[in-house]
Amino acid sequence: MLTLLSTVISFLMGGIPKILDFFQDRSDKKHELTLAQMQTERELTMLEKGYAAQAKIEEIRTDQLQIDAAVQNNQMALQEKMALLAHDTESAKGASQWVINARAMVRPGITYGMFLLLAFVDIFGFYYAIQTGVQFTEALNILWDDDSQQVFASIVAFYFGGQAFKK
Repeated sequence: MLTLLSTVISFLMGGIPKILDFFQDRSDKKHELTLAQMQTERELTMLEKGYAAQAKIEEIRTDQLQIDAAVQNNQMALQEKMALLAHDTESAKGASQWVINARAMVRPGITYGMFLLLAFVDIFGFYYAIQTGVQFTEALNILWDDDSQQVFASIVAFYFGGQAFKK
């Protein structure tokens, strides 16, 4: 049970930026809905008073403001991405190519390393169990215990969870 819980938590940790984006988007849409309701109320009031032409002008202005806000949000998101990329590029200046490649291999390297470590421990653990006459089920329970499952599941879920949320 704890393995399942740690796997789910690790998977979600890789997707926290997307989850935060979801809540930000939800907040933005709520704000836009409030603005739309206010605009509708204003238009009805203006129509009651006979300001149909003014209502059209206000509608055009509102549309323009919404377009400007959307463009500004996209520009801010793009600027944030560009700042992050510039920071990564700046921190890599003066570094040799192998350092840059090593930085890019951190997450996959840890994942592959943990898998190889698990395979190494399990293979040689089973070999030792066979040599000493330990039953297969007993050796399996010792080598693939809850702690091993939790660590391995957390690493794999975080790595692949992050990959899934990027798409």
